[in-house]
Amino acid sequence: MDASPFINKPKTKKGRETLNRIVSAAAQVFYEKGYHSASINDITRLAGVASGTFYVYFDGKYNLYKFLLLQCSHMIRKHLYESTKNCKSRREIEEVGLREWLKFVDQNKYMYHVIWESLYIDKELFVEYYVNFAKNYIKGLDIAKKEGELNTEIDSEVLAFTLMGASNFLGLNYGLFKDGRYDHEMVVESFMKILNGGLFRVPEEKKEKETGELPIRLTVEFGDDEEED
Repeated sequence: MDASPFINKPKTKKGRETLNRIVSAAAQVFYEKGYHSASINDITRLAGVASGTFYVYFDGKYNLYKFLLLQCSHMIRKHLYESTKNCKSRREIEEVGLREWLKFVDQNKYMYHVIWESLYIDKELFVEYYVNFAKNYIKGLDIAKKEGELNTEIDSEVLAFTLMGASNFLGLNYGLFKDGRYDHEMVVESFMKILNGGLFRVPEEKKEKETGELPIRLTVEFGDDEEED
């Protein structure tokens, strides 16, 4: 998503500082009141700028919201990229990525509200946000497939949305529902056990049928010094 169509970008340092105050104030107001209940006056009052200053950058609340949504996307992607860029494998990327995502959610809970509210503001924004996120995820998965790290029989799009969904709802539950009061490593370790094939357990009887071997439950040992009759 390109920000150019819905924002007048400032050319000076002072202008950028003013824009940042407006956008930061909008994030707080949207988080506390919701998009539809928030007014431009609420935002400018919190930002400490005149109402007219708002329109130097945006033509209305909707374009401000779109810009904020774009900034949230950039912040999340940048944080995850910086956190995982030195990882040596896709497995490590998933492990480190989840750990860092949970930390990020603890510090930026408002982003869940901003992102998910887009579904009720403009469904296309919601769809575009997650589809674009998935596209980048798929690129990384396809690279891992070429390097022999992932099962090529699993569709990359299905896998991307599965992993995204897991991270999304783990962040929602532990970051928002539990308000960050939990053992981060327990969540990461459990998640990695699932990825490493620890979800389904094969019953012993089924194992026996699959291997074609019957279990021997008794032990009888004969020593080398046994005499023949």
